[in-house]
Amino acid sequence: MQFKREKLAQLEDRYRAKLINSLSGFKSANLIGTKDAKGNLNLAIVSSVFHIGANPPLVGMIMRPHTVTRDTLENILELGEYTINQVNADIWKEAHQTSARYAQEISEFAEVGLTPEWLDGVKAPFVAESRLKYSLLLRESQTLEINGTVLVIGEINNVLVEEDVIASDGYIDVEALETVAVSGLDSYHVTNRLGRLSYAKPEKKSDVID
Repeated sequence: MQFKREKLAQLEDRYRAKLINSLSGFKSANLIGTKDAKGNLNLAIVSSVFHIGANPPLVGMIMRPHTVTRDTLENILELGEYTINQVNADIWKEAHQTSARYAQEISEFAEVGLTPEWLDGVKAPFVAESRLKYSLLLRESQTLEINGTVLVIGEINNVLVEEDVIASDGYIDVEALETVAVSGLDSYHVTNRLGRLSYAKPEKKSDVID
């Protein structure tokens, strides 16, 4: 089946959204923890988190256009700090439920049954049930002219992860943490690792190292 540009434009909105969102394959499922100036807690699932650099440790994510109230984005801009909490196989249903449009004063933590966790010196809440999580300081935000989405860039200042899943070279075995991936808008998956490969060099084929 082929979808030319003209055909894509003619598709029903929700069908097109699900189709296009499926094209990028597996994406990481993360819960963004924030707090507003009044102390209201917010938790929202996103699938647009991506690595930018390791030194300094920068992570980006894309937020939907700020044309209506966006509690997560507004809290990040207001507080300047937030947490990213990976979704695992024990909490994927609860994580998905945070995508519902709750009122600003309603805490998604309480509504979906997840637990806020606090770390000294961090203003935003973590998700206690997440097994890999980190806090970030807002470093930059940009509204993209092409479609009005907002690029948020944060610098990691705390990482919380179970020690026994970190390899001697720093690799984190997210599969051992039962980390969940998402495809499209609403399909959740656990993964089956094929293996780790050695550093690729032109004169030598990569070997399986784990």
